[in-house]
Amino acid sequence: MTITLIRTALLYGLLILSVRLMGKRQVAEMEPAEFVVTMLLANLAAVPMQDNRLPLLSGVVPILTILALELILAVLSMKFLPLRRLLCGVPTLLIRDGVIDQNALSATRVSLDELEQKLREKNVFDYAQVAFAILETDGELTVMSHPQYQSATREDVGGDLSPASLYYNIISDGVILKDNLRVSGLTGEWLRNLLKQHSCRAGEVFLLAVDREGNTRFVRKEKR
Repeated sequence: MTITLIRTALLYGLLILSVRLMGKRQVAEMEPAEFVVTMLLANLAAVPMQDNRLPLLSGVVPILTILALELILAVLSMKFLPLRRLLCGVPTLLIRDGVIDQNALSATRVSLDELEQKLREKNVFDYAQVAFAILETDGELTVMSHPQYQSATREDVGGDLSPASLYYNIISDGVILKDNLRVSGLTGEWLRNLLKQHSCRAGEVFLLAVDREGNTRFVRKEKR
């Protein structure tokens, strides 16, 4: 039992040292290569922790080897841009001037619902207000709103602010969201008439959203 405790403590200390040497990052901020290395280190340490028959070096040597490779690649990726792009990827522009890049969404495997969730986390409830939305290599979404939509206080505008308006998705990537249609107070007939106006079927619509004022956001699917 004593040997197990000592081995576990040594390997735990080595893991903490390894993570510290990799840099100060939260798990959500890790690049793909860093996340893989972290998982490898944990798995390599788990085996000798559980099996006292294995020599301690069978866990220490692979951990130090992986750590050394990670540090070497980190230095090289700082000096060579192609290597960094290979290991970490590149930021992807998902929205430009209020227009969603459907091809970029498909390439990054980000659904429309996920994009809207990330926008809401940035206090943006209408993609048309976005000047640029960039998916960073760590999975975070960077959003820059058009100047007229950036946050302002009542003192900044010198008067009363207009009430906020929330858009409901009626069609998302070709699928009619019947619950949202009902909550927004609209009917199937209204939807059919709107689709008729645009001369298309629901399956041809990438996004149809409407707010309480009756304003709509309509985006056709792009041909691929």
